[in-house]
Amino acid sequence: MNPRLPEDTHTHTYLCKHAGGEPREYVRRAEKLGLAGMVFTDHAPARDGYDPKNRMEEAEFQEYVRIVSAARDDSPLPVGMGIEADFYPGSTAFLTEWLPPRRLDVVLGSIHYIAGWGFDNPTEAHRWDGTDVEGAWRSYFTLVAQMAATRLYDVVGHLDLPKKFGHRPSDMAVCEMAAPALDAVAEAGMAVEINTSGLRRPVREMYPSPMLLRMAFERGIPVTFGSDAHMTEQVGMDFDKAVALARETGYTQYAVHRGRKRSMETIPG
Repeated sequence: MNPRLPEDTHTHTYLCKHAGGEPREYVRRAEKLGLAGMVFTDHAPARDGYDPKNRMEEAEFQEYVRIVSAARDDSPLPVGMGIEADFYPGSTAFLTEWLPPRRLDVVLGSIHYIAGWGFDNPTEAHRWDGTDVEGAWRSYFTLVAQMAATRLYDVVGHLDLPKKFGHRPSDMAVCEMAAPALDAVAEAGMAVEINTSGLRRPVREMYPSPMLLRMAFERGIPVTFGSDAHMTEQVGMDFDKAVALARETGYTQYAVHRGRKRSMETIPG
């Protein structure tokens, strides 16, 4: 197989309650686009009642295994099974117990809440208008550093997610506050994803920004590619642009995870 595009390492299933389509359809889309592979990374369950409308129930994990395995068995494409596990204060107690026994290929670490505020949720976007934007971003990157320090995750998901609705501080401020977080990510041996879903959001920019991706490259942090697909047609979306950004930054390889172990592949094309 000579793939035209890299693996998509961030896709969802209907079990998260806010995605549609069948896993087999996602895989067929990946095949059609010429992706090197794909990984399902649906939202991990939580035992403490955290954000129940946007994740599978703990009892549904075996169904997740079943539908991903069926999609894998039905395709010549390499198909992995990972999880997107949110980090928030108090999350590590469950994840430290729950993650190790699962036969996962990759764990994406994401932050969707700042002090109980779902800052990337469209229903809560109005709160940005009365928020100290720089303070919110600073709190966010503090959480990124704390997440990396847990050593529970393989990849940072959508690194600069707070920009989703267009609210962000100056480049100088972002660099200053992101630097310690990226140092922690590098120290933890994590990768950062180039997530194309930002092009579908009001900000109209991939995560992370070119500036932050350069900072990651300077620290030797590998990249993965993710569409954050919540419907079939989003699989691999805008990967040509993501590849161009990676190459412009200096990346020639990207990270692939299987069994929580990382290997490096040449960026195709």
